[in-house]
Amino acid sequence: MSTEMKKLNVLMCGTGEYTTGWTGAGASKSDKKVVGLTLFDLRRLGKVDQLGMVGTNGRKFPEIRQHLQENIAGAYKDMDISFDAFPKGNVTDPEAYKEAIDKLSPGDAIVVFTPDSTHFPISLYAIERGIHVLVTKPAVQLLEHHNKLVEAARKHNVVCFVEHHKRFDPVYSDAKARAATLGEFNFFNAWMSQPKSQLETFRAWAGKDSDISYYLSSHHIDIHCWIMQDKAVPTAEPYNCVPQTEDTITLLVDWQSLSSSKHKGTAVYTASWTAPLKAGVHSAQHWYYMAEKGEINVDQAHRGYDIVQDESGKAWYNPFYMKYSPSESGHFDGQRGYGYVSIEKFIDAARSVNAGLTQPGEYDGHGLPTIANTVVTTAILNAGRISLDEKRAVTIKHNGNEWILE
Repeated sequence: MSTEMKKLNVLMCGTGEYTTGWTGAGASKSDKKVVGLTLFDLRRLGKVDQLGMVGTNGRKFPEIRQHLQENIAGAYKDMDISFDAFPKGNVTDPEAYKEAIDKLSPGDAIVVFTPDSTHFPISLYAIERGIHVLVTKPAVQLLEHHNKLVEAARKHNVVCFVEHHKRFDPVYSDAKARAATLGEFNFFNAWMSQPKSQLETFRAWAGKDSDISYYLSSHHIDIHCWIMQDKAVPTAEPYNCVPQTEDTITLLVDWQSLSSSKHKGTAVYTASWTAPLKAGVHSAQHWYYMAEKGEINVDQAHRGYDIVQDESGKAWYNPFYMKYSPSESGHFDGQRGYGYVSIEKFIDAARSVNAGLTQPGEYDGHGLPTIANTVVTTAILNAGRISLDEKRAVTIKHNGNEWILE
């Protein structure tokens, strides 16, 4: 078997804000325009070869191509923005992803940034054809589906990562390491919100196919699960704290220590998209971790870097996520951003597996957000949805090799 690290062919599933930076109403005003830009740059750097993009509406592509030409090719030197588009022509096809994936070969990859309810069928379809998968959070909405993806990825020997980019934030990863020195876990509290304008961006699915807890709380639930890995397990979702509204959702979760049967902790995860429109940040996000020997406080929204303009007032920027200003040579200069690194880690893993240098299962032991390493995140999110709908406590249990809900 050749050990040459060949370039990777990648299909982008989804044509929305996070993939293209285009929202239908023009260029996105947030910093969530990542996938296309990152993959175009990775092609410039020799890691990626052919690119494709699939949505459900072929009529969008002329405007998307114009947007990419103006805002990526026109902004950075040597940026090839070419890609093969699906569906072809002026048609609408909710299952265009099948035709696009069928054009790929085993060992190629897809990056899935589509509405939450579509993650499972798209990811499974690709995995069963020997395609590596990077799926955005939440990986899926049902614990049953997550378990099936873990099993399928192992059966077909492919890399399957969840795009939990906050694991690559240097503050979060450092905090995770420091939490390991603080003894037994006692309490975790996380808050994350986005402005009301996001309801317009996501109007096609918001409140219909998914909710704000899946969309936003998945970030900090995963960080907490990452910190707790091999230390404690969630045992119950006692209730949902915000009845009769899904603008804001709070989940309250009990955790049981794996080293002390007498030690339990509590976590509160809150997500909202009713934040003020001019709060100065796109995502207000912070968390607090308390353990027996100390505590950690993280405010990711405000990092001592703010800009005031006459027209818009004060704003806090986060170049640690994606840096959009070009380099001195005019090239894209955001390779160190954790949004970029999250995708590059997946590309590197897929190329390494294709070259026979590593096996997909090896990445489960590296602290990376593999599909196997993120099961508990989905268990909590799924339990929260059940708790909200059925107004009851939900128990989370480890049964043999699988997590189940009761």
